[in-house]
Amino acid sequence: MSREERAKQFMPFAALKGYPEALRRKEKIIVPKRELSEEYGEVLDRKLHGIQRKDMVSVIYFCRGEYLKVTGMVSRMDPTAGILKVVNTKIPFGDIYDIERKDRV
Repeated sequence: MSREERAKQFMPFAALKGYPEALRRKEKIIVPKRELSEEYGEVLDRKLHGIQRKDMVSVIYFCRGEYLKVTGMVSRMDPTAGILKVVNTKIPFGDIYDIERKDRV
């Protein structure tokens, strides 16, 4: 066996091709939750009061160390429990950073 053929036996083997790159794409940067100013909190509160069931909305909210955006129809609005449900995503009012009502086409 030649030296080159023997060296091939000890070369690293990537069983899952592209796996390290996929992991790097999935890494997320944990960010702290932003504190809203009193004025912005009032603006957000007015926006929430204008939202009704079956409205199309786009919501930016804080969840597990990152900010996410969901767009869809409001399936539940519960001011008593402090929950906004967009499609199947339950969002506590305290985690909402911004909400925008979409006009129906």
